[in-house]
Amino acid sequence: MSTQRIAVYTGSFDPITLGHLHIIERAARLFDHLIIGIGINKDKRPLFDTEERIALVRTVTEKIQNTRVEVFDGLAVDFVRQMNAKIMVRGIRPLTDTAGEFTMMMANHQLDPGLETVFLMADERFTHVSSSLLKQIASMSDNDAHLAKFVPPQVIPALRKHMQGR
Repeated sequence: MSTQRIAVYTGSFDPITLGHLHIIERAARLFDHLIIGIGINKDKRPLFDTEERIALVRTVTEKIQNTRVEVFDGLAVDFVRQMNAKIMVRGIRPLTDTAGEFTMMMANHQLDPGLETVFLMADERFTHVSSSLLKQIASMSDNDAHLAKFVPPQVIPALRKHMQGR
């Protein structure tokens, strides 16, 4: 039996934000290995396709040695189990995510009683950041300094490119 502490942080990362990156950096310090699981939701129309999201997440996390990026389709709890992990990391924004994340934690516990969920509270600088906010800023401002307050610099050109087509 492995004594390695493996955790999984799942999300759509469409695109990855500074808030996501902050949770990844903190979780990577807490666990031996952190798997970043990019979820595919067929009911949503993401701004970035799967390959672009993988590339962006890998680019912004390349210096964090104990992370790796994987893609999954289906239930996050099943993905965590497939990764031989027992810990799911969730970032929460205080006012917007708590109730939904608690409900998801309870459902995941019903599906896999051995799974633990670790909540990391978003830093106050990022509690308001959402993909819809990013898309609005990108579509209404051509000032990259505005976007740099919300996304890693490597994401800005890709975000600009996608927003031009809309």
